[in-house]
Amino acid sequence: MHLPDDTSLTETGLPASGRGRNLLLACGALAREVLALIALNKWDHYDLHCLPAKLHNRPDQIADAVEQAVARHGGAYDDIFVLYADCGTGGRLAATCDRLGLQMLAGPHCYSFFDGNEDFAARGEVTSFYLTDFLARQFDSLVWRPLGLDRHPELREAYFGNYEKLVYLAQTEDPGLTARAEAAARRLGLIFERRFTGYGDLAEALRNHASA
Repeated sequence: MHLPDDTSLTETGLPASGRGRNLLLACGALAREVLALIALNKWDHYDLHCLPAKLHNRPDQIADAVEQAVARHGGAYDDIFVLYADCGTGGRLAATCDRLGLQMLAGPHCYSFFDGNEDFAARGEVTSFYLTDFLARQFDSLVWRPLGLDRHPELREAYFGNYEKLVYLAQTEDPGLTARAEAAARRLGLIFERRFTGYGDLAEALRNHASA
């Protein structure tokens, strides 16, 4: 199975191939996980189109980007499943999907649905900062440099002073990614915790959609 390069996804996204009947329209940060689930379950009726993962830092643009992608690709497919949760859109994405008649992922963000929405809500971890596999790989490009910490490390306290620990929600058993996440925790001055989640509610949502 070919896995996309995370850096290119951050900038450009992954284009739809047009071979399947149903389109998965996803955040680029989920590309590896979605492709792995497609291969594992032999879901050959799905195509994947990813929007740039850098939208993580501009959630106000997500709803419009999804609508534009639907307008561009939707005519070629019987169905589109939007693989975003709210992701900081303040309900705008849900309103857009309702208007377009599209299903989207449940939950506030990817940390929640990877951990399991019910479990995540029950934990109430308001002083935790989260990384996924993708964000462990892209910590510098999506966290450290965009916040200016490479140039002004003194800002660390302003951004992270109210956090107590960094929780790495691991989708895979990868010692290299664990080491990266632990290094990120040290750089932020936070306690490190690793929690293996696998694909969490993302896997269940895709299985339910595939069987519908």
